[in-house]
Amino acid sequence: MAANSASNAVDMALSHEPKVVTPLYEVGEKQALARSNTTDSHHDPTLVEFEADLEGEEPTAEELKTLRRVSGKIPWVAFTIAFVELCERFGYYGCQVLYTNFIQQDLPVIDGVPQTTGRDPRSEGQPGALGMGQRASFGIGQFNSFWSYTTPIIGAIIADEYLGRFNTIFIAIAFSIIGHILLIISAIPAVLTSGKAIAPFILGVITLGFGTGAFKANISPLIAEQYHQTKPRVIKDPKTGERVISDPNITLSRIFLYFYMFINIGSLTGQLSMVYVEKYVGFWCAYLLPTIMFCCCPVVLWFCRNKYHRSPPTGSVLIRAVKLLGLAMKGKWSVNPIQTRKNFKGERFWEDVKPSHLGANKPSWMQFDDAWVDQVARGLRACSCFTWIPLYWLSYNQMNNNLTSQAATMTRNGVPNDVITNLNPISLVIFIPIVDKFLYPALRKANIKFTPIKRIAFGFVLASFAMVSAAVIQHYIYAEGPCGTAMNSCDDPAPINVWTQSVPYVLVGFSEIFTSITGLEFAFTKAPKNMRSLVTSYWHFMSAFSNALGQAFVSLSEDPLLVWNYTAVAILAFVGGILFWFHQRKTDAQEDSLNMLADSKYVGRDKNHSAVEEPAHHA
Repeated sequence: MAANSASNAVDMALSHEPKVVTPLYEVGEKQALARSNTTDSHHDPTLVEFEADLEGEEPTAEELKTLRRVSGKIPWVAFTIAFVELCERFGYYGCQVLYTNFIQQDLPVIDGVPQTTGRDPRSEGQPGALGMGQRASFGIGQFNSFWSYTTPIIGAIIADEYLGRFNTIFIAIAFSIIGHILLIISAIPAVLTSGKAIAPFILGVITLGFGTGAFKANISPLIAEQYHQTKPRVIKDPKTGERVISDPNITLSRIFLYFYMFINIGSLTGQLSMVYVEKYVGFWCAYLLPTIMFCCCPVVLWFCRNKYHRSPPTGSVLIRAVKLLGLAMKGKWSVNPIQTRKNFKGERFWEDVKPSHLGANKPSWMQFDDAWVDQVARGLRACSCFTWIPLYWLSYNQMNNNLTSQAATMTRNGVPNDVITNLNPISLVIFIPIVDKFLYPALRKANIKFTPIKRIAFGFVLASFAMVSAAVIQHYIYAEGPCGTAMNSCDDPAPINVWTQSVPYVLVGFSEIFTSITGLEFAFTKAPKNMRSLVTSYWHFMSAFSNALGQAFVSLSEDPLLVWNYTAVAILAFVGGILFWFHQRKTDAQEDSLNMLADSKYVGRDKNHSAVEEPAHHA
């Protein structure tokens, strides 16, 4: 219920539905603007987007309800950015899967000689290094995830206000490379056997976490910005001649689906290659692989830099958004909390602070237009949705630590325990094209609106089922294992094949398609255009908050309490999904109207990072 109370605080500020107003330019003015060659579209992102919106006709309310919706074409430059994300995820997930063994397991000793790998011809061989146990492994793993998904806020502020997304990504890559080098140092055989590996390891985790956060806040908005159409348009299907709606939200959904597929290709190749290198060569070589991969990222970005649509830094728009919210709340507080909530959800909450309403009485910092106020309200509505997400990530995070440890207690037949986690990215690489090519088109053809809110709620339920299966597996490990409820310290595995874990891993992977991918899409489409990195960073911060909540489960992350651990997480995910739907069903009903908000002329940038209004364009 902590997520519910937190979300209520935000939700009170976004009660009424932002009005759908007429477009900023009349159609005739837009057409004249499109014919004008006096402005460089690379330096004027608003112009590029409006030109893309000129094709076809603006749909009526009836057409929005009745016409079939189709996707536009994904620009090729988006795939180059997806490749950069693949390289980054190769390193992040490849390293993350090594952390469990590196921290938890002891450095192998064969005939009294410390080894730097887990290769022992007399047994399956369990790689290890620090020998700090499962609780330390879980705790440090949770800290790594928390840190990596807290720092996106810093990266978003740097990008939105000062350097822009493109330049911030270069800085993030530099930090990540330094972090990987520190991990290599911690795993050098001489350092490992000296007992001094913990210091460079922790420093590497912290440095890499900052680079990861700054990267994640900006890479998904950058790839989505390469598609320029912003409003639904009625066009003729070139194959059938049927009047259909070219819906940019469907195209963006597809972009994020394939972006996420590249993420999981990177995750899959990183985890598979690094765990076997860990076992048969050593941790130092495993940490070296992503360092080499990362060197490809700046090369690709630099050669394609003139092909990308790059949004400039916008100055302190966050400060003005906070001031706007504070002004809207002014005079609406009451000693009666019920009345306060009613005031915050009133029809006039945002209307009363629009520049057109305040007129000459508007404060000096209010340098934006009415449309930006509606967009801020919409962005806050998205943040309200995200406040429930930590209950979903609690289930997902079990893969990073506890399920890997569970695999070590099962019959593996020579398969490393941290290879099984690759079932998750494998399932995503398989399911994403199926969902894109078959499931979503079939639902649209049947006129079933599987909206973002419905998708996210469905993902919660799938994640809950995944944890139910993990609890059942753990129960049978305890019931049939030779050491009973002390299997993590047992020399012999339980007689249960490790591939039984396919069920929780595949279910979590399928849930990501509906919750995780949709969350990134929702953050981009609902945020004001000059605050996209910030809203995306809030989405990522919810993962960090989930890791903070996960610290409460550290005491359950050890024998004999692991069944209770998985059961509790399953209940939280299921209840969270139900409460999320009931809390956000009003937002779900307003999906089309939120997407049809007018574009704002407010850009908010100058040399002093203060807000200015972009001058209107005319033919």
